[in-house]
Amino acid sequence: MIDQAEQARRFLALHGGERPLLIPNPWDAGSARLLASLGFAALATTSSGFAATLGRLDGSVTRDEVLAHAAAIVGATALPVSADFEHGFADDPDEVAENVTLAIGTGLAGCSIEDYDGAGIYDFELAVRRVAAAARAAHAGPVHFVLTARAENHIRDRPDLDDTIARLRAYGEAGADVLFAPGLAAIDDIRRVVEAVGKPVNVLAYGAAPPVAELAAAGVARISIGGAFAFAAIAAVAEAAHELRDEGTYGFLERAKAGVGLAREAFGD
Repeated sequence: MIDQAEQARRFLALHGGERPLLIPNPWDAGSARLLASLGFAALATTSSGFAATLGRLDGSVTRDEVLAHAAAIVGATALPVSADFEHGFADDPDEVAENVTLAIGTGLAGCSIEDYDGAGIYDFELAVRRVAAAARAAHAGPVHFVLTARAENHIRDRPDLDDTIARLRAYGEAGADVLFAPGLAAIDDIRRVVEAVGKPVNVLAYGAAPPVAELAAAGVARISIGGAFAFAAIAAVAEAAHELRDEGTYGFLERAKAGVGLAREAFGD
């Protein structure tokens, strides 16, 4: 078993490569093992994908459920894992710090903290204090837990790039290791963020996001996909079910056969 501190060091170092770290988001232990078998260097959980496994929508999962889920993903592979820790499951900075400490206890290499609480974007000063408290907890012990701070403006109907940059810069100064503004799609906006913040930047493959090569040229350090793989899997199941119900045919069995082969390779050890 790889030491957690080494996992965290390895995870942070992956943000300094010549190409962006491609970090897919498994939604259960099986998908984590599958993705690890396909050669990815690190994984991140997805709040929306995990919620879907419970028959819920994003934002409806509890802190303790997320912690248990994170521990299951960590236990499924030898890769560093970062958790989508939503807004830290608290408004108060001290409580956010306590919850980050609990996240460290699951064996994770890092986690992300949002500046959105389900109702709105946090006031700038409170948002910065929350990140500062999370960073202190993340970096207080022998594990340099990799903290990603998220500015949610662009997926919360506040497409204010100047505010996003100001927030990300402040979050970096407050101690965040990686910065993330989900929803950015224009390459000029992404390049502007990368040049302005002075820390590794994660971009979400979202909507019309540029391809990996363009993001690499813009200096992006990490690319994640959120719940995309989980919902692609749901769509594939629905397509197969519609074929069976409406057409009475079994074309999906060819894809299932390929899946059996992949599962044998991923789970055979």
